[in-house]
Amino acid sequence: MPPRKSTETKTLDTTGAKIGEPVPKAIIDTNTASVGVPRQAASDLHEDLSALRKQIDALQQRVATAARSAKGNADEAMRQTQAAVKRHPVSTLVAVAAVCGAFALILAGRRAEPPRRYLYRSALDELRDLYDSVRDRL
Repeated sequence: MPPRKSTETKTLDTTGAKIGEPVPKAIIDTNTASVGVPRQAASDLHEDLSALRKQIDALQQRVATAARSAKGNADEAMRQTQAAVKRHPVSTLVAVAAVCGAFALILAGRRAEPPRRYLYRSALDELRDLYDSVRDRL
């Protein structure tokens, strides 16, 4: 079934948009074979600005609430950690020592590895030796 064509005619504004106005989509009118923009309802910039300000205020309040919540959670975690340290001082010292030892082993292991340039250099030396031995055979 073919689509129905609209019988109502719209007047199109073929002049350019003014600064600050929203840019609407252009319309192609097949009845009059013209292209243009339908006339737009007047918008109040003051209303738009006040709506944006309200949205910004709401976002600022949400961010402030989230920051207070995060601070409260961090304070609670700090209090719980302090209480655990006071109740179990020996266990805390053992845990801290274990963590420090793990970091020390990691750092020592990294220092024991030769830098990569030495690995590449030794591989290059091996290739040179192989090349020299093949050349001597020929």
